[in-house]
Amino acid sequence: MYSRTSAVALVSVGVCALALGGAASASAAADDEAMVSVFHAVPGLTVDVYANGDELLPDFKPGTLTEPQPLPAGSYDLKVFKAGADPKGEPAIQKTVEVPAGANATVVAHLSADGKPVLDAYVNDTSKVAAGKSRLTVRHVAAAPAVDVRAGGQPVFEGLENPKEDTADVAAGTVSADVVLAGTDDVAIGPADLDLREGTTNIVYAWGSADDKDLALKVQTLTGMNSSPSGVNAGLAQSGNDSDVWFAYSAGVGLLALAGALTARRVVARNRA
Repeated sequence: MYSRTSAVALVSVGVCALALGGAASASAAADDEAMVSVFHAVPGLTVDVYANGDELLPDFKPGTLTEPQPLPAGSYDLKVFKAGADPKGEPAIQKTVEVPAGANATVVAHLSADGKPVLDAYVNDTSKVAAGKSRLTVRHVAAAPAVDVRAGGQPVFEGLENPKEDTADVAAGTVSADVVLAGTDDVAIGPADLDLREGTTNIVYAWGSADDKDLALKVQTLTGMNSSPSGVNAGLAQSGNDSDVWFAYSAGVGLLALAGALTARRVVARNRA
């Protein structure tokens, strides 16, 4: 029933490269764009996010996932501060991300398995899926031990550890999913109904803290993966048990503003050269 592939979150101490097979390098395609989303998955902490010294997402609230926005390909020094903190001070999280042209990626501020704030980036699979199929990806970004993810009571992904991900192409339709501690029937999250529409990539984030008992699911849905040309490139949906999380419109505006500013700076730099 399931055609499975495994992938590992792109993690490093100081540098996280978002790579796509066959994609041009950022230096060779600096004027091209990538589609980037940002997900705030650190509970209880509102933050300000900076990119290359510019404020990108002010007052960014936990549980908020921005829609994919175009950004110029290139290198981004991302810093996360507690909301209102001096951006010249020590950031709570910092990482440099290389964004190549053509990538569709999500940057996630979340907790490590032992509860420390970290920043990771994931490439979103936007390749085509077969007719009648939907792509389901699960990302473990919670302060919790390894988990199994079940659909209809049957394990689909087993032994998933923070910050890894796993992917399967499944039959389109609505499934009841839950998250249990690996190798047990102890439910940690859910159950929740997932609407897996044909030709979509559905990315489920398990986030929060097991110790604080605030584990939750967040769903990002990308459309346009139909085998026949149809649909639009990308969108966003929320899981049934996460309807109280509001979409930060100002975050999207901030991403667009940053994209314009960085593009203008590159044009000026080339003209001066």
